[in-house]
Amino acid sequence: MNKDQLYSFKEAMIYSHKLAQISKALWKSVEKDWQNWVKDYGLNINEHHILWIAHHLEGASISDIAKFGVMHVSTAFNFSKKLEEQGYLTFSKKENDKRNTYICLTQKGEELLLQTLSTYDPAKFGVFSASMPIKDLFGNFPEFPELMSIIRNLYGDDFMSIFSKLEDKIETTMNEQQKSAPIMAVEEIASSHS
Repeated sequence: MNKDQLYSFKEAMIYSHKLAQISKALWKSVEKDWQNWVKDYGLNINEHHILWIAHHLEGASISDIAKFGVMHVSTAFNFSKKLEEQGYLTFSKKENDKRNTYICLTQKGEELLLQTLSTYDPAKFGVFSASMPIKDLFGNFPEFPELMSIIRNLYGDDFMSIFSKLEDKIETTMNEQQKSAPIMAVEEIASSHS
């Protein structure tokens, strides 16, 4: 072992095994819950993820979908192709970039995505429910700074930038919906009294 090495083989093995077990356990729960959420729409997890990423990136390349969906390029392409055949997205090339294929949600794809999002029920997600005692105790959900640092080291600043952009866009959209909901309710009440 290199004398400058700051860890032992045993520490590395235990750490790697622990991280693998934690990741696998979390993913198993997330995968089951996510699949149960979208199956009634005839979607699988990859297809739903592609719709979601395409919505937020507004004209993403297949490479972007693969990178930010953490899937192989062929997986991103094949599932995107299936979504295109169903009328949920379109493929295109840009005038200044003929090498990359870009996808864009159709109106039908946008409506499907929004419909799925409207049926999201946090109580049906095991990881969310299991996190509630932490939120109750500390007032907020875990933020995982160490894990986010690992992800940054694995996938780079660009990935984290898009990750933050997607998170910000979700928050902005939700805030706009909350602001417009009272207005819509007032308009509905006014129209019912006319």
